[in-house]
Amino acid sequence: MKKRQIADPFAEARRLEQEKLERERQEMIMAQNDISVISLDNNIENEFIGQGMTDPEPEVLYTKEARKVVRSLNHLETRRVMLVNTVVGTGSVGRLMAGLYYTLSANGYECMVAYGRGSHPEDMNAYRIGQDLDVYIHGGLSRLTDRHGFYSKRATREFINVIEDFAPDIIHLHNVHGYYLNIRILFEYLKSTDIRVIWTLHDCWAFTGHCSHFEYIGCTKWITGCYSCEQLSEYPKSVGKDNSVRNYADKKELFTGFERMTLVTPSQWLKSRVEQSFLGSYHTVVVPTGIDTSVFRPVAEERRDDNLVFRLRNSLNLRNRNVLLGVANPWRTRKGLLQFVNLSKLISERCVIVLVGLNDEQISSLPDSIIGIGHTDNADELAALYSMADIYVNLTLEDTFPTTNIEALACGTPVITYRSGGSAETVDETCGIAVERNSVQGVVAAIDTILSQKGIAYTAAECVRRAKMFDREVRFEEYIREVYEGM
Repeated sequence: MKKRQIADPFAEARRLEQEKLERERQEMIMAQNDISVISLDNNIENEFIGQGMTDPEPEVLYTKEARKVVRSLNHLETRRVMLVNTVVGTGSVGRLMAGLYYTLSANGYECMVAYGRGSHPEDMNAYRIGQDLDVYIHGGLSRLTDRHGFYSKRATREFINVIEDFAPDIIHLHNVHGYYLNIRILFEYLKSTDIRVIWTLHDCWAFTGHCSHFEYIGCTKWITGCYSCEQLSEYPKSVGKDNSVRNYADKKELFTGFERMTLVTPSQWLKSRVEQSFLGSYHTVVVPTGIDTSVFRPVAEERRDDNLVFRLRNSLNLRNRNVLLGVANPWRTRKGLLQFVNLSKLISERCVIVLVGLNDEQISSLPDSIIGIGHTDNADELAALYSMADIYVNLTLEDTFPTTNIEALACGTPVITYRSGGSAETVDETCGIAVERNSVQGVVAAIDTILSQKGIAYTAAECVRRAKMFDREVRFEEYIREVYEGM
């Protein structure tokens, strides 16, 4: 029997929010009685500046952490930084890039962002490396030859011209994979210059012959040299041949030998793998990825139609049930989808599993004991979902440092996670429980422990306290103190 599709639980809330915004806009217009002509466009706030407003614009108020960043930046000698990543402004790494850019720029640095896919915020000094066609060609050839990272020659040479024109003191690399850069051309150029290099690794691709993650299959070939790759069907997918031996040798040649390169990882787990690899001689600093705790915060349930938590519990029929939430994009076996199916067979009827980020086919194939919701990029909706949950459950079988755990904690929700990758590093004994990988029975026991101590231990206050340690401003300060100043 085909599973009943769950209607979008946020649709009505979005409509109400739009109506509220429109009412506020109209009230704003009516309040400006001293303005004779108002242009009703999409940027109406700007129309008020200088037309009846006599007070100067208020100065930006910085948090305590931001003021520390200012003091740290004043001690730095270098003032030009180029940041490089596959995307900017979207995704966890793209948002990290944007945050660093704005923090540095606001404090006297001249910054530039270079990226390979999508678009960039309009207020950024940015350069796109190549075009969509370059990405498609690079991706297609990679699938046939298993030589991801060795195409996009023209786009990379043009990018080097941009680097030389900008003349950065520091080039801060993030993901250099993603079908947009030629690593031979780029790294040979960087070795020939006096530019300081920071390279933040967000996965394991830099020191393997093919894959970006290997924990799921327990592979250790990368320690001494890759061969006969078992993950050619995984990103960056190859359907032609296995070039893992050649890729490994080329990466080792290109990525080693820098005199002025600092590596950064978001977790101790990834740092320990870097130290076992051919990159082990570099100074490596751990700086966990931060989140915006002003966005991800507890959302109280109120009996109002525009309250997202209230609407979620009603529309999904979650009253008087303990909600176990899982979030991923995309959902795959490695992200724990089958683990949740197995868990649903063992939990009490007083509990219900809600999974967010599924596609239509996955939703239709779920057992009736699991509620599936599609993907959302709306941070307010995610905060409501985290706040609605009694426990956030992350059953990923490989992950570098999942920020969803921290987002849930910031919303006051305790976390249960497998000890995979750096996932367990996000919690301590006050706010969550880490369980051995593949132990669904261990997850059931952890659920019982947290629910039995509800209101006594694993409280919302403790969860938020832990999340504050990963506030993005704190992490930006750490980047500057430990990485930029520490080189």
